[in-house]
Amino acid sequence: MSRGFRGLGVFALLALVVMSVGACAQKGVPPVPGVGEPAYSGVGEGIGAGAYPGMEDVRWRELGITSESEKQEFLTKAEVFENRNIYFDFDSYVLSEPAKRILDEKIVFLRQYPRVRVTIEGHCDTRGTAEYNLALGERRANSAMQYLVNSGINGNHLTVISYGEERPVAFGNDEASHAKNRRAHFVLDY
Repeated sequence: MSRGFRGLGVFALLALVVMSVGACAQKGVPPVPGVGEPAYSGVGEGIGAGAYPGMEDVRWRELGITSESEKQEFLTKAEVFENRNIYFDFDSYVLSEPAKRILDEKIVFLRQYPRVRVTIEGHCDTRGTAEYNLALGERRANSAMQYLVNSGINGNHLTVISYGEERPVAFGNDEASHAKNRRAHFVLDY
């Protein structure tokens, strides 16, 4: 099966799952927690009567966050942190100067919130074998992690994973699409 059809197959499978969940909700089947419905009741759970799903006061205190304004500031900065990827040249895991500048911004955040944990995902474009791209994605994630560790970030709070070519953000077969897929993505766990 060609890579284009494989990506299309994954997309089609995801669409079927989404439609199935929607159909269940329409037929009166209780929703699955985390899929369109909060998994908490909002009474006595979370912060501010459920304002932040899944985050309890204890966890906020563990992060050193106590006031509502600190919570809002954290959530705003966390969104920026997760939405700024770093990008790599073709067949490379060497950090470019723009990538280092973005990592330097992430370091500021991680120093401000030293108790958060981060998963660094390595991604590739579709050129090369699946096995090669998994290895390259891992090298990309490790390159970013090593930069953070060398800057004083606790390596015990960092995890790397490679998705190779399996989770593209751009589906074209042109250089612009390939460039968007050659990335490291950062996911916070708090």
